[in-house]
Amino acid sequence: MRDVRAALRQQRIETPSWAYANSGTRFKVFTQPGVPRNPEEKIADAAVVHRLTGVAPTVALHIPWDEVDDYAALAKYAADQGVGIGAINANVFQDDDYKLGSVTNPDAGVRRKATDHLLECVDIMDATGSRDLKLWFSDGTNYPGQDSIRARQDRLAEALSEVYARLGDHQRMLLEYKLFEPAFYTTDVPDWGTSYAHCIELGPKATVCIDTGHHAPGTNIEFIVAFLLRAGKLGAFDFNSRFYADDDLMVGAADPFQLFRIMHEIVSADALGEEAGIAFMLDQCHNIEPKIPAIIRSVLNVQEATAKALLVDADALAAAQQAGDVLGANAVLMDAYNTDVRPLLRELREEMGLDPDPTAAYARSGYAEKIVAERVGGEQAGWGA
Repeated sequence: MRDVRAALRQQRIETPSWAYANSGTRFKVFTQPGVPRNPEEKIADAAVVHRLTGVAPTVALHIPWDEVDDYAALAKYAADQGVGIGAINANVFQDDDYKLGSVTNPDAGVRRKATDHLLECVDIMDATGSRDLKLWFSDGTNYPGQDSIRARQDRLAEALSEVYARLGDHQRMLLEYKLFEPAFYTTDVPDWGTSYAHCIELGPKATVCIDTGHHAPGTNIEFIVAFLLRAGKLGAFDFNSRFYADDDLMVGAADPFQLFRIMHEIVSADALGEEAGIAFMLDQCHNIEPKIPAIIRSVLNVQEATAKALLVDADALAAAQQAGDVLGANAVLMDAYNTDVRPLLRELREEMGLDPDPTAAYARSGYAEKIVAERVGGEQAGWGA
């Protein structure tokens, strides 16, 4: 049990700045009182989540949503709040120029604009001390014949190569993929294989980011995890949940057993610690639920799935697998999954000097009432801001 506690104590889960802002669907963005109006207020909220959970020490930024004049000052502000700057997320999907794509656009001028933005994000990494540049491209086509599929891959490779060459010694690129949307005929980075192939071509500082919501129904995500772990190319997760498409719901809400299976692959490969280099990040949009409590709940969901994965009897599982004991092997996994790990996690938090119930602690803290009272006036942050 001591090894389980030690592993959980060292776990790190990155929260996203945009999850603290207003968000919604293509039909409506619902505003909430107390939502941050600037990057500093997003970071302040992220710091509250870390103080209550003890395992969320970094916050990811999205550029230009979190654009400021002085990024070094922003990093210092974060440090003063007790957190650090995590991944820098590029945005090459919201400008009108990107209607036909960004780095794969047939227009060389648009490609140049998009690539320059990616390079700007590396500059921001330099200023903030960020290790990770996270890239997601909405690029693709809606109709057969709209553009050359092969040429778009060539353009993508060219842009990635230029940005990769700009990375520093301790920086890396995380290439995310998505099955579809907003491109509906072809997406230029639609799956893990495409991302993996580009990362192999680029070199050791390029790794794949798995967004758990970006797959076709029924996809065995833990197989992808196992394959990329074996290849040394799994760089990060964007944790969320989906029922139909890219729903960006709270991680563990739709299929907690899937989250457990994913974490089991991580634990069995001894890839949970920071030395393994995998960034465990949330990528969620809390459209109707209160922001900070939802993020706290999400962190707790990841912790619970991890704790259950750590409780798998590895020796018993290996013995059953070697003996061809199908039911026995499955039972080992199910025994761990069906264990109530909440008492263990409450005890661990007490050992760390934290309240055993972060959700209740937040409700008692008065922080929600404080930000509602203080964040009056100005423009609330949201999609595109």
